[in-house]
Amino acid sequence: MQHSHTGRLVIEALYLVLGTAVAGAAIALFITPARIASGGVNGIATILYHVTGFDTGLVMLLISLPLFFIGLRIFGRLYGAKSLAGTILLSLWVSLMGQLTNYDGILPYVDRMDTLLSAIFGGVLLGSGIGIVMRSGANTGGTDILAQIISRYTPLALGTALFLCDGLIIIAGALVFGLERALFAIITLYISGQMVNFMVMNLGTKYAKTAYIVSDRHEAIGKRIITELRHGGTLINGVGVFTQKERKLLLAVVHNQQINHLTQIVHEEDPKAFMFVHETYQALGEGFVPMRRIIKSEKQRSKQDRPKG
Repeated sequence: MQHSHTGRLVIEALYLVLGTAVAGAAIALFITPARIASGGVNGIATILYHVTGFDTGLVMLLISLPLFFIGLRIFGRLYGAKSLAGTILLSLWVSLMGQLTNYDGILPYVDRMDTLLSAIFGGVLLGSGIGIVMRSGANTGGTDILAQIISRYTPLALGTALFLCDGLIIIAGALVFGLERALFAIITLYISGQMVNFMVMNLGTKYAKTAYIVSDRHEAIGKRIITELRHGGTLINGVGVFTQKERKLLLAVVHNQQINHLTQIVHEEDPKAFMFVHETYQALGEGFVPMRRIIKSEKQRSKQDRPKG
């Protein structure tokens, strides 16, 4: 059991290093040289680099670290050592690659095609890198933490808060670099978001995952799901076919990027537990998409489809 735990930690560390390196390459070799402020801390750092000359990676670290510790204080173990490592590693990769290339990138930038290629490939690499990091159970911090704080203390949903943060950064980029660069930034933001989903959702699977867990330690597992993943669960009474003994089945629906964390929780609490997972096409209610939003959309669609006259 000790060997399997060590092996898992090694794999997660490799994911963390590889993911931050890929994301760092996107920022240092494509996004910053092309003056694309596509949201996030890297967008702020890109603006400041071209305005003040401050190193992009250093600015990312100086902004991300305070946000990380604020998140640690508010959300507790949700922001652990791996996420801090992800935040630091990403900044270091950006600084290293940026200094080696003097933040000139790998394209000549003689016309708009170079900027478009940077927007596309920067988005692909950035999203892929962040997705790989999330598969390790960590994150790279930044404005994601700010969005979670806003969502916690305001009526805004997490997605809305994140969209607001990124939108403000893109607007700032438009004021500094011009409208055309802002449009390229939107391309990068969209592509990176799609790539994160593609990587985190196990190469294109659905929105969330439903886990069924059979364990005598279901109470301890349930408590950690609540405190660490910010989700609930349901206990279902069952009877083992082989043993004919009553057993509790714990059902939990979590976001795709949390499934590795859930697996870790189950393994740590009960290495002998049995768990199976399947895709959830849509999750509605607390912690996911509010039902009222779906109902409102359906009502609006019904009005639009209603015959005129």
